Amino acid sequence: MHYARQLIAGLSLNLLMMSQCNLYAAPSANDLLVVANIDNAELSLSKQQVKSLFLGSLQGYDFIVATLPPSSLARVKFNTLVIGLTEERIQSYWAQMQFTGRKFPPKQIETINELLNFMQQTPGAVSYLPASVALPASLKVLYRVSVD
Repeated sequence: MHYARQLIAGLSLNLLMMSQCNLYAAPSANDLLVVANIDNAELSLSKQQVKSLFLGSLQGYDFIVATLPPSSLARVKFNTLVIGLTEERIQSYWAQMQFTGRKFPPKQIETINELLNFMQQTPGAVSYLPASVALPASLKVLYRVSVD
């Protein structure tokens, strides 16, 4: 029994280390990066935390969430791979949250350049961007979405 606990603990540690290493590995041009304008260079988020953040339910962080428009390929990839919902389902979710007054959707910004400007000028701003976009030094990568 003791050996089984050690094995499970070792496997858990290895999985944690692999997930952390994935954040710092060189991204593919097709990947997406979840980035934020924050001072904490050590902060990283899990997929579930990112999903909760973009659905307005992540507790303990004071981020200003921004997204690209539904027509953006980056948004389609992000919604599919991280949120796990279609655009229609996400719109329905936000309509319900707004109707009940519980939550409001992320700020929508029309272009990647406008999003980069918004993020650089807004402390606490967080969004996703294609990995091919050159990131300013003020933005920190919190999570990487591997598309390949």
